[in-house]
Amino acid sequence: MPDASKQPQQISIIFLRHGESIGNAERRHQGQADYPLTDLGVQQVQLLAEDWKSRNYHFDLAVASPLSRARQSAEILAKVLNVELRFDPIWQERDNGKLAGMLHSRALEMLPPPDFIPLYEPIADTGESQWELYLRAGQALNSLMSKPPGRYLVISHGGLLNMVMHALVGVIPQPNFQGPNFRFSNAGYTQVHYLPENGTWSILQHNNTCHLKER
Repeated sequence: MPDASKQPQQISIIFLRHGESIGNAERRHQGQADYPLTDLGVQQVQLLAEDWKSRNYHFDLAVASPLSRARQSAEILAKVLNVELRFDPIWQERDNGKLAGMLHSRALEMLPPPDFIPLYEPIADTGESQWELYLRAGQALNSLMSKPPGRYLVISHGGLLNMVMHALVGVIPQPNFQGPNFRFSNAGYTQVHYLPENGTWSILQHNNTCHLKER
């Protein structure tokens, strides 16, 4: 992240989705099923790391989900950018119950989506409801707010990061997955700033993947 030394008391955060995983490539419902990165996924993250290094991005701390696809992405970035890295399970992807690891095509046969998905009911019988995921995302965001002003990198997953953005802008999720959706592509990132002095959030960019398109 560019030098923010002239912006005291600001919390700057980049939320990054991991690179392409084997689960992505095989079109599986991943959830908390653990899949490593594909070769393409590794390349995506390496391109991002090189892009950030060339532009002198630096972070005070990187925090990541411990699931393999996020862990690998985080380790690549931490090595290239020389940043301290910690893992926290609060940043794991949604527990998607019986869908975990299931091929999309198989899921349509075995667990076809209901006509209506209530906000408070578990996903796929045993997974987190939308509301539970939203509450966990709020807790994850709050864990960053307890840190001193600085520059932070979070490496996580699309489903959870979508709910983090809902919490950040103060929009609760809706039944049946209606309402806004903050999409995160593989190796896509969103940059936000928070000013503690007045409680103001700014979204500077969302789902940036220019580091992939330019190569």
